[in-house]
Amino acid sequence: MGVDEDSEQEFKSQKKKPASDDDKRKKKITPGSLMKALMRPGSGEKTPSDGDQVMYHCTIRTLDGVVVESTRAELGGNGTPIRQVLGKSKMILGLLEGFPTMFSGEVAMFKMKPELHYGEENCPVTVADGFPKDDELHFEIELIEFSKVKVISEDLGVLKKVTVEGQGWETPREPYEVKVWILAKSGDGKLIVSHTQGEPFFFTFGKSEVPEGLEMGMGTMSRGEKAVIYVTNKYLTQCPLIPTVESIEEVHFEVELVHFVQVRDVLGDGRLIKRRIHDGRGEFPMDCPLRDSLLHVHYKGMLLNAEKTVFYDTKVDNNGQPLEFRSGEGLVPEGFEMCTRLMLPGEIALVTCPPDYAYDKFPRPANVPQGADIQWEIELLDYEKQKDWTGFNFREIMEDVEKIKGTGNRLFKEGKYELAKAKYEHVLREFNHVNPQDDDEGKEFSNTRNLLHLNVAACFLKMGEPRKSIEACNKVLDANPVHVKALYRRGMAYMSAGDFEEAREDFNKMMTIDKSSESTAKAALVSLNKEEQELHKRARKQFKGLFDKKPGEIAEAGVSDTGDQVLDESHEIDDGDDLDSNGNPATARIHLQSNKENVPQANAQTRMGFLSGFWPSGRRFFTALGLDRCTIL
Repeated sequence: MGVDEDSEQEFKSQKKKPASDDDKRKKKITPGSLMKALMRPGSGEKTPSDGDQVMYHCTIRTLDGVVVESTRAELGGNGTPIRQVLGKSKMILGLLEGFPTMFSGEVAMFKMKPELHYGEENCPVTVADGFPKDDELHFEIELIEFSKVKVISEDLGVLKKVTVEGQGWETPREPYEVKVWILAKSGDGKLIVSHTQGEPFFFTFGKSEVPEGLEMGMGTMSRGEKAVIYVTNKYLTQCPLIPTVESIEEVHFEVELVHFVQVRDVLGDGRLIKRRIHDGRGEFPMDCPLRDSLLHVHYKGMLLNAEKTVFYDTKVDNNGQPLEFRSGEGLVPEGFEMCTRLMLPGEIALVTCPPDYAYDKFPRPANVPQGADIQWEIELLDYEKQKDWTGFNFREIMEDVEKIKGTGNRLFKEGKYELAKAKYEHVLREFNHVNPQDDDEGKEFSNTRNLLHLNVAACFLKMGEPRKSIEACNKVLDANPVHVKALYRRGMAYMSAGDFEEAREDFNKMMTIDKSSESTAKAALVSLNKEEQELHKRARKQFKGLFDKKPGEIAEAGVSDTGDQVLDESHEIDDGDDLDSNGNPATARIHLQSNKENVPQANAQTRMGFLSGFWPSGRRFFTALGLDRCTIL
């Protein structure tokens, strides 16, 4: 029994928090070094603790009554109470120990020996020369109030005291539009500005229309919240609300957040802006259609010209019927869908969209000119989340997979590779919860999963990310090392990445495994050899003369007159109807095109100096030239 108790005590001691610096300082207090005399009792039942802000007046006297220092105006001070946060602010040891014994409104006299005030060794608070820090002193403290505060800035220059809790968790941020009631007073209680009657004060976050510290504090408030935000001079930037701040030490802002309008800079560059003009139902963003869903919306499309010409209105041009579309399928302009995903049911938003996210890359209405900026007024009526496979049998699941895969294939052929990849990856994630019941289902499941991984690899190739394409192919080859189509696609990815030896190995392995793929593999090898020779040719020209100079001579790298040439292969997506049981092509339907004129945009590389065409395969390139023993300085 004794052993168990010892073990429990040892466990509890291990869980104790390490002592803070203040705790270590308190251990230096000796009996008689700090004495307290109550001058006026306070009220309430609680006393301050760590994390509380204390506001107090302080008058320091010698033992014979001479005033050394005071915050009170009648005793030579500026009349502004001191604000400090227990456990956060630097404070003399006597007050650190004394405040937890005081009630709100209490006045007490603390008699402190030097080691309890500024005479403490390594005291964190400094005083001016001439201060009698080696003397025993009286500290008269009036604790005006104390309360829990939220620390907004690490240096305690901005603090917030909540007086009435708000609703919801969403808080304003740049570039939200905000309405507030504001009453601003200096630290000594003098009125600076008041917006408490008529219309609430309106400002836009991030536009420097209110002091920096006030905006920092309000960025933590929810709708309907009331708070006092304490801002020191460091964070009192000049603005329309308070034009002059030089003579103000600190301001106490009494704030009520009446309302804010969610404004989203969706792209982060100010071009695609979503402005909520009518609140929806639910909480943002939990109740938004962030995932692919079936959406019902009314919208009005306008040109951003002087007349705000309306080119389409579902309530007029669609017989009053809303537009129904599935997100994630490229059925509406990209900017339209991006903003709709950020809406709540019942919300109305005004969206300003640049042409490249509107109709320049989407079928353009006849009355919308090319390059036009667009404004949509969108109302999200409701949405239906994409159904999961709960309760589906295997055949129903595979039928749904074919529909999703078909949508992905369409998006791929339309050049919307990101959207296509998202469709394939969605199915692959859901496949983690599918359990085939027999060998036939297992074979179909495995073949479909391999096909989807290879389609993801094709998307990555089109997007100019060959390394990720290789990773997708490896997921197939790890399970089936003789999967011919995976070897081919990985070989193409290796070639795109400049890993010629690895690509050659994959193409040669194809011919060993399946003779019917020999013509395809040989065509790929021809293109590979040609690409490698072109690279070496450009390299030799650029490094011409670099290694054939005599010692002491300076060689200059030649500059190629021809631009980089890029091989374009057709990264076909797989429909799955051409695979045998091993995942090999039943009919050799793998094609290779060497078309220099039709280069995918994802592969177009801007030249960035004479080494840009060789790296990251530069080490292999120098070996091929017989220069692997040279060191270039």
